Amino acid sequence: MHNPMRWENEEAPDGIFLGRGEPALNLLDLPQGLRAKAKPVIPTLTGSAAPLAELLHGLCGALKAYRSDLPAERFDLTRLSAENIRLLDQMLGDGEVSMVLSGPVEVQVQETVLTGVWRLRATDRSGKVVGEVLEVSAVPTEMREAASMTRAVVELPPLEAAMDTMNAMPLLAEVKHRAESWRPGDPNHVISFSLLPVTEGDMALIKRTLGLGPVQAVSGGYGTARVVATACRNVWSVQFLNARDAVVLDTLEIGDVPAAIRAADEDFADSAERLAEILEAYAS
Repeated sequence: MHNPMRWENEEAPDGIFLGRGEPALNLLDLPQGLRAKAKPVIPTLTGSAAPLAELLHGLCGALKAYRSDLPAERFDLTRLSAENIRLLDQMLGDGEVSMVLSGPVEVQVQETVLTGVWRLRATDRSGKVVGEVLEVSAVPTEMREAASMTRAVVELPPLEAAMDTMNAMPLLAEVKHRAESWRPGDPNHVISFSLLPVTEGDMALIKRTLGLGPVQAVSGGYGTARVVATACRNVWSVQFLNARDAVVLDTLEIGDVPAAIRAADEDFADSAERLAEILEAYAS
């Protein structure tokens, strides 16, 4: 937490192993508590909550018109009173996706119960809050910005570094080719370590070569997905976990932000309808 934006110098913790003895990439262990939480509680609002009501009506309109190819719509929360913030927290709750974006300014991101509506809070190195917004987008703006600051080139290790490996070098060569040739609009390419013959030495070399990037995310959903940006641009570690938090599918995803933590176009219309129901409930 509160690390400078020098992703290429970060060291990731040691990996873990699948139950059947296969090594998982596991670039890091995410903080506990990043899980889907309570559904919204509809409060009784008074006249003092008029600024919050205005913001939420604007949010509803933005959701109705939004598509993932449009610029993000943002709503400043710093002008709301503490009471209005408390009511906002009760109404929108916490959704499935949580993120931490590390850098000179750390950004904590929590999806609300409205898919595609993100709560972003930026803090400086002293822990002081320097910005807080609601954003309507498929992927939070700061997340894309942070991921774009990673290395554009995958530097392959020297051959002597691969002496105790089996498939690390050909896998890294494939990652390098795919990452550097990927262009926006291309489909993501997935490499599944769970389906390949890889050794502990392979995974250690791959982890050292790719490094740890600035994005850590987890999605609760119907099964937990853990998504971490590597220090190499367009390369993501994506792991799917069972109810016991054991890795059941360990992959590298090369391309755009993985779908596991991205809102789809149909989500915005659904969220607009849900927010309209909330507004109707407390306005009546």
